[in-house]
Amino acid sequence: MIDSSRRTVLANGAAAAAASAVPQAFAQAQPAGAVPGLPARAKVGFYEKGNVRIRYAEIGSGFPLLATPGGGLNSCIAVWARAVINIPEEFKNDFRVITMDQRNATGGESTGPVPSDDPWGAFADDQLGVMDHLGINKFFFFGNCIGGPFAMKLMERAPQRVTAAILSQPVGHSPANPDYMYDAGKTGWAKELRERRPDVSMETIEKYLHDLYRVRPDFVYSVSRDFAKSCQTSMLVLPDDVAAHPLVASIDVASLCPNAEITVFPWKEPPELKARTINRARTFLKRHQTA
Repeated sequence: MIDSSRRTVLANGAAAAAASAVPQAFAQAQPAGAVPGLPARAKVGFYEKGNVRIRYAEIGSGFPLLATPGGGLNSCIAVWARAVINIPEEFKNDFRVITMDQRNATGGESTGPVPSDDPWGAFADDQLGVMDHLGINKFFFFGNCIGGPFAMKLMERAPQRVTAAILSQPVGHSPANPDYMYDAGKTGWAKELRERRPDVSMETIEKYLHDLYRVRPDFVYSVSRDFAKSCQTSMLVLPDDVAAHPLVASIDVASLCPNAEITVFPWKEPPELKARTINRARTFLKRHQTA
């Protein structure tokens, strides 16, 4: 089992909040139909701003829960069908669940520039833009895999909007495999993107991957440890221990962030333990909804 006690840290730095821009174009939501990974009653629509077009889906009612699928840079709605936790399915009776294809994910329908100057910030802008488009101010966040870095960037960018967050199997830097995420992006996502978008040069893609994973080759990539020490958002970490989701990243989040909790590890087996872990996540969110 993991020792979830926090290391003693000195909080320094302050979270930077930024208001997201008002979307410039809208699309009518339509029934999901046969969209893989989504419950049948989900509705699908598009948010557009300039040359960015994001497909999103929503199901359920109640307090909003923004949920991002795993899959690294191929984080898209279809991934829910094979996810460890299918959040739209598991939580559709508890919350208003919103999910989305991330920009330029293979298998998704979201498109936009490859923003090598601020890639994590661009993801946060897309996510906040969808929530603005839906008229949502405050929300929960539940992120699988790359959703860990997404969560931390959102809490840095707009701390007053993220009421509580769950980081499930968060992506993070592995000292044993320091270039794992960069290499995986280059051999997988980049190759697929070039087939769809020959206008995007390999030079641009390599700079993008460098700025994602090599500019801050530590922790969860998207924010600094100093920010984590100052982050007051309540969060729950569901750890993993594979090359893309190293255990050390989950422990660091739980250790550095003042209001973070962490579950037992491993938690995916047996089925009874996984079910209890999912219920703990549900209870965690409902507790903070009440608060």
